[in-house]
Amino acid sequence: LVPCRHPVIRSVLGRVKSDSRPPNRLIACGRARRSPFSVKLRVVVAIAVLPLCAFAQSDPAPRPPFPLGEALNYRVHVARGGNVGHGQMRVEGPITDGAELTWRLVFELQAGRGPIRASDQTVSWLDPSRFAMTRFEKTERHLLSRSSEQVVVSRSRGEWYDAAVHDSPETATWHPLGHTAPLDELSFLYFLRTIPLGRDTTFQVSRHFDAARNPTTIRVMGEELVETPVGIFRTRVVEMDVRDPKRYRGIGTIRLNIDTADCHVPVRIVSQMPILGATTLLLVGWVSPPRYPGVMRCEQ
Repeated sequence: LVPCRHPVIRSVLGRVKSDSRPPNRLIACGRARRSPFSVKLRVVVAIAVLPLCAFAQSDPAPRPPFPLGEALNYRVHVARGGNVGHGQMRVEGPITDGAELTWRLVFELQAGRGPIRASDQTVSWLDPSRFAMTRFEKTERHLLSRSSEQVVVSRSRGEWYDAAVHDSPETATWHPLGHTAPLDELSFLYFLRTIPLGRDTTFQVSRHFDAARNPTTIRVMGEELVETPVGIFRTRVVEMDVRDPKRYRGIGTIRLNIDTADCHVPVRIVSQMPILGATTLLLVGWVSPPRYPGVMRCEQ
């Protein structure tokens, strides 16, 4: 039994004590004396305050709906080429990044036919206590091009810079953070798994690390059944309008079908990719939890 350290509970229980016990002794929830009258009175009081004890000892920090070790496998489909590759989203960690304990979110994709091929590796270091990114790296390779980003965030300065462009923070061009708890394009997808899916709604979020790419418009829409090689999923349609001049030359829309079970797994993701065009990622399996339909609690 957990000792009741909550001040309100201690003041209540403090009135029910025996002459043989020192008045400052900590009372444990649910423990009873052998005196008949005291037994009855203390049992009644203990039953009344047990819920308060549980509340006082609970952890108020919310848990993400995805566990460490989760790895989701996807099939890559393009409109003009059919099934052309595979991708994976996974959660690694915990990893110490500087002075912060983080989770490493990883997205990898390989797709193409013949000489027309594309690859994407995106990594986001996420502080789960604040649900904020601390670092972001992205490398894309296509037939005729290659691009790289290495975003470094300074919480003390409230700024960020791209280490792929500047070797040293002393000579770098710093930019103001778009939010005190910033997100990047990958952690934004995981952020969508934390939002309520109970009803249709539209709202805006201004949490991208690059202020020029805020706000992001999010729409929670109707339900759809999505058939995959691993089963049929009941999902909610979630659309996200993102500002990405490089990829969309303005504003583009990413459409997700998110499982309505506890883990909120992205079952299908539709977006535009350079060279490949309209690209669909469909869930084909996982190498660790969750198990559909929500029989596993998504917590550590």
